[in-house]
Amino acid sequence: MPRRKPYNQPRVIRYESEEEYPDLTKRVVRSLRQELGQFKIEPQHVTVVDRDRKYVEVSDSFCQLVGYQREELIGKRYDDLTAPDTNDIPTVFGLFQKLGYMHGLWLLVSRAGTRILVRYEARLRPDSYIEGHMEVVGAGY
Repeated sequence: MPRRKPYNQPRVIRYESEEEYPDLTKRVVRSLRQELGQFKIEPQHVTVVDRDRKYVEVSDSFCQLVGYQREELIGKRYDDLTAPDTNDIPTVFGLFQKLGYMHGLWLLVSRAGTRILVRYEARLRPDSYIEGHMEVVGAGY
């Protein structure tokens, strides 16, 4: 079996401004800016809960999504924003504590009563809080 060549570190060139970029790089940057301008970038909705499933931190975008002020959400259990009869919360939470990471779909209910389907990823942080990142999949259920 032939031996692999050792990995060479990539060469990094730092430019002071875009004016110094080579022509090919300038074209690529211009093209990417045009393409990215066509996409709408949605905010990530972030929450942090403690072991009692109570919110200790929430992002502004999450507050807007569910229609509550930050002060109203802090201390509220995430069970309170979960659509009734959609998840066995104690079982799911128990699995999460064992695994330290979960992802999937969750059905939230906003203050106005709108059901919001989110895709989430959650992980157990070193400080034993649970940090969740969500993005909306659909709403109005």
